[in-house]
Amino acid sequence: MVKFTAEDKLQAVKCYLNGNKSSNEIAKSIGTDNKAILKWAKQYEYNGDEAFIKPYTNYTRQFKLDVLNFMIEKGTSLNETAAIFKIPAPSTISVWRKQYETQGLDALQSKKKGRPSLKKESNHHPKQSPVEGSREALEARIKQLEMENEYLKKLNALVQNKEKSPNRTKRK
Repeated sequence: MVKFTAEDKLQAVKCYLNGNKSSNEIAKSIGTDNKAILKWAKQYEYNGDEAFIKPYTNYTRQFKLDVLNFMIEKGTSLNETAAIFKIPAPSTISVWRKQYETQGLDALQSKKKGRPSLKKESNHHPKQSPVEGSREALEARIKQLEMENEYLKKLNALVQNKEKSPNRTKRK
C-alpha cells in the first residue's frame, strides 16, 4: 500500500474539486482507489489545508465518547465523522464503537502501549534494617562476614596460583 504525503493528497483533492478530472481518473493516476479521493475531499471540505496534517494524538475517553454520540445523534457516516473531528482513519471510530458496545465505557480508556519502564516504583517500601542487637541483625552480620571471608580466600588462592605459574609472560 502506497503512503501519500499531505501535498499529494492536497493536490489530488484540488484537482478533483476543480472538476478537472473525476475521482476515478485521479485515483488511477496516483495508484489508489476513488474512495480514498472522496474521503480526502470530505476531510478537505471540513478542515481546509490543514486536513492532512496528522499530529500524533492520544484521544481521551471523553473525546471518544463525544465522537460516538455525535455520530449517533447526527446520523453521520464514519468517513464524515472522521473528517469533522480530524481523525485520520475512519476505522478508528469503528473500533471505538465496537469496544463501547461490547465492553462498556471503560474500554474507551487509553491504555499504555509498549514495554513497562524499568524504573522502580516509589510504592515499594525499602527493607527496614533489623534493630541492632536483635537476632535478625546478628544473623545478617554473620552472613556478611562469611561472604567477606569467602571472597578473601578466593582472592588469596588466585594470587598464589599466579605466583606459582611458570608460564608468566614478560613484556618486551
